[in-house]
Amino acid sequence: MQQERRTGTHRGGTRPVLPAPTATRWPREVALGAIWLSLAVVTSLWLRGGELQTVTRSGADAVTSLGRLSGLLAADLLLLQVLGMARVPWVERAFGQDSIARLHRLTGFGSVSLMLVHVLLITVGYAASGHTGVVSELVSLVLTYPGMLLAAAAATLLVGVAVTSVRLARRRLRYESWHLLHLYAYLGVGLALPHQIWTGADFVSSPMARAYWWTLYATVLGAVLTFRVARPLWRSLWHRVEVAAVVDEAPGVISLHLRGHRLDRLGLRAGQFLVWRFLDGPGWSRGHPFSISAAPHPRMLRITVKDLGDGSRDLRALRPGTRAMLEGPYGRLTGAVRTSPKVTLVAAGIGITPMRALLEEMPYAAGEAVLLYRARSEHDLVFRAELDGLAADRGARVVYLTGRRGKGGSWLPAGRQRSTDAKELRALVPDIAEHDVYVCGPDHWMAAVRDTALATGVPPERIHLERFSW
Repeated sequence: MQQERRTGTHRGGTRPVLPAPTATRWPREVALGAIWLSLAVVTSLWLRGGELQTVTRSGADAVTSLGRLSGLLAADLLLLQVLGMARVPWVERAFGQDSIARLHRLTGFGSVSLMLVHVLLITVGYAASGHTGVVSELVSLVLTYPGMLLAAAAATLLVGVAVTSVRLARRRLRYESWHLLHLYAYLGVGLALPHQIWTGADFVSSPMARAYWWTLYATVLGAVLTFRVARPLWRSLWHRVEVAAVVDEAPGVISLHLRGHRLDRLGLRAGQFLVWRFLDGPGWSRGHPFSISAAPHPRMLRITVKDLGDGSRDLRALRPGTRAMLEGPYGRLTGAVRTSPKVTLVAAGIGITPMRALLEEMPYAAGEAVLLYRARSEHDLVFRAELDGLAADRGARVVYLTGRRGKGGSWLPAGRQRSTDAKELRALVPDIAEHDVYVCGPDHWMAAVRDTALATGVPPERIHLERFSW
């Protein structure tokens, strides 16, 4: 079923000035280059210690030497992984949350795999040198070498974090449980440090190596303490955000209206999200990422939440005056990446929240903005009155696409599957190839929208989406 709200009259009658996009590629290239450079530095320091000659010889020493290299690379990737998730602002702006999450998983699995290789090679090498069994040598290493008990505990924690990061395991865990388990990665990093200092030959023997590792550890620790602890705590105390009202929007959907002090100083833009912690009792330490669902205001913010479990249903019980701690803002799904005067916003389900805020905040002339809103039924539409009001006031066009999803992976409702998805999108937005396209909804659905937009001729750099799955 399709329902459409026609354009209204744009206030002022002139085309607004579109700000130049602020996103550039160089921060991403610098960050990715820094990862490869760090791995090259670690390998160079290992080679500088004469390890290449050791490896070229066969036998136990070669195996042990390769074990040292795998351990060093594992430690380097682990620290870079923590640094990437330290919420450093320029890294967040350069990559976006979905890209950072993918890079985080890649470096995480890489570091844990190398760590297990390190344990295996070191144990085999030492066992061969001492003419002992592998199992007995492993037990001896853990119980007799300085820092090895702590290292074993660190390895156990990190393997546990990696296992719970596998897609199948994530589906079986609540977000709160998964998030709490991942906090143990920080403990794992700390427990691994004494082992590296006390028994790591490549750490203690070279002044250059010591300088590199201490600098990297200090940088990571400073970033975590600054951007994950001090900055959110200071902002929460200064902005004094609290719940003003809890409003029902649709079945299973509520909005939290939040008031605070000088919220314009957050630097928050429509399309972004913050991590929220509500001080209402047990569980307050678990953060929840929610996008704002209205353009930011100096004294008020609004977030809209669907009851998906994971603590979201508990928000309905929040009382006015409940204080909130916030972390952010995060995300690149903003007008800063826009390149065209024309824009199409495509939303499904609760993905309407950042799209509604963008429709309100973005500059555009009458007829240059389109919102395609996909929902299962009329009852599941959120903000319909507000969207119709924005359409009349700003000259946007809002199209409601309701009904069960079509077959074959289509992102459209079944009633719109008279031809290909690309033809249907061109029918809905004839000049779609001239638009920036913003997409928010379930992952597989967003992928289908992206493929369709590409098929209609929208350049890849004009398609903007972020995946918030964990």
